Amino acid sequence: MRRADGKTVKTIKIDVAKCNGCRACEVICAAFHAKPQYSSTNPARSRIRVIRDQVADLYLPVYAGEYTAAECAGRDKYVIDGREYEECAFCRASCPSRDVFKEPDSDLPLKCDMCESDPTLAEPLCVKWCLADALVFEEREVEVDKAAAIDDVDLGLRALAHVHGWQKVKDALRRLGGAGNEG
Repeated sequence: MRRADGKTVKTIKIDVAKCNGCRACEVICAAFHAKPQYSSTNPARSRIRVIRDQVADLYLPVYAGEYTAAECAGRDKYVIDGREYEECAFCRASCPSRDVFKEPDSDLPLKCDMCESDPTLAEPLCVKWCLADALVFEEREVEVDKAAAIDDVDLGLRALAHVHGWQKVKDALRRLGGAGNEG
């Protein structure tokens, strides 16, 4: 039997009607994720992108979601105000068929980390910098399947190994394991 526990899920609610396309969210996200932090504003590092429909004068912020190794099964179309859009335009995933949400140096998939930092921020910077209030930070409690959480750890470790090599990942885990046993 699988064990499920509670987990806080952080999301960003997007109000398309309020977005004015200023792209402040993209700029601050790119700066936050620059190496060193705040040293540049390379848009490819941003975990949020503003998609623009010039004809409808519509702006849609989309933030990076989970990586998927396979292309999606559906190619649905959406109709908004009489205009048809491809499903990919609204997709948050990094997948083999698109270059959106991939790290420019390593080509690894990007995922919004809600600006994780130490000290922890009250809300992601894109929300804080959105002067139009199109982005709203929300937190809620959900049940989590322990087996699914282990799959997430596996994916994270593979991504670290891709960048740093398995030996460095093993060494770091050994150091962390030793630090956890001190006391």
